[in-house]
Amino acid sequence: MAARTLVITGAASGFGLEFARLAAQRGDNVVMADVEAAALDRAAAEIAASGVAVLAQCVDVSRADQVAALAAATEARFGAPHWVFNNAGVGAGGLLWEHTIEDWSWLLGVNLMGVVHGVRAFTPLMLARAAAEPDYRGCIINTASMAGLLSAPLMGVYNV
Repeated sequence: MAARTLVITGAASGFGLEFARLAAQRGDNVVMADVEAAALDRAAAEIAASGVAVLAQCVDVSRADQVAALAAATEARFGAPHWVFNNAGVGAGGLLWEHTIEDWSWLLGVNLMGVVHGVRAFTPLMLARAAAEPDYRGCIINTASMAGLLSAPLMGVYNV
């Protein structure tokens, strides 16, 4: 079977890096995106050392233009991906009324709009590939924490 391509946001650490490691073990192409350039460089070097093709791009998922550029770079290098993991996420704790508008914008920009931008940028590529290749299968995974189901004290901004 030919290598599949995975796109992973938040790929420099945590679940994102673990997804990349698992993909590399399978021999898949790995597209890694993260806002932390130094951590992304280290993670991409680790994954590339396993012998798989890696495309690493510094991306702020709260910015539609940067996610669109990631989608374009992915398509140019590998074609439409088989898997997209909208995994990037940030957290904030404290009392709701003490958070600044900037706190709210940052968290909603990454955790909500990052997913929106990922779905909007990659779905058309995947649908076009599916129309051209009947055997193609693609999937988008949007990561959420338990905060999507349970509200912990002092985590109101994150729970939103």
